[in-house]
Amino acid sequence: MKKAIYIVLFFVLSQVNAQKNIYETNKFEELSEEHELLAIIPFLTNLDLKDEISKSELKLLEEKEGYAVQNALETYFSKRKKKKKFSVEFQNIKNTNAILAQNDITFKNIDVYTIKQLSEILEVDGIISGSIDLNVLLSKGVSTEFNFMDYFSGSANYGRIGVKISDGSSGKLLWKYEKEINKKSGKNTNDLIDRMMKLAARKFPYDREKRRDRKKG
Repeated sequence: MKKAIYIVLFFVLSQVNAQKNIYETNKFEELSEEHELLAIIPFLTNLDLKDEISKSELKLLEEKEGYAVQNALETYFSKRKKKKKFSVEFQNIKNTNAILAQNDITFKNIDVYTIKQLSEILEVDGIISGSIDLNVLLSKGVSTEFNFMDYFSGSANYGRIGVKISDGSSGKLLWKYEKEINKKSGKNTNDLIDRMMKLAARKFPYDREKRRDRKKG
């Protein structure tokens, strides 16, 4: 019985924390009214690993993690889209990455391009981007077993992730969700994204029902 109460309490607190970590511009409807297609780009990654590795190897691992988040987001949106949950489409990430490559845009230099430039190159209405700071290789999978001492020692903390949606024509930030990553967040990148986006689902700006209710209001 106590275990069930703890699970319910944890879920409620997670929902509250998720809502606290979400920002949405009050001009969302105005800026996104004609949005039909969004692109998900690789996430900027910062790895702080305990292992002794070379800078070149670290950069390759950061790139792998950045693409893993991009892939996990596409997987999540694809599953939800089948249920007609969204009012927009999402560009296939293979197409996104191919177009970027054709324009000599790589993981190493994508951060020097503006949202407006990327949107024009990709021919989309908006960009889903973000950053992730990790002290583990989440894409390889991590331990989700923990006890309360893990929190005091800091071993339960794996890092932080931020997901942003920006308007393509203006470059302005429309929506942002930040979340700490720990042993309760998920066992790998797909698990993390699936769990965190489900927590943010009621606040996701392109949710079809949410937009319908907002327009009625």
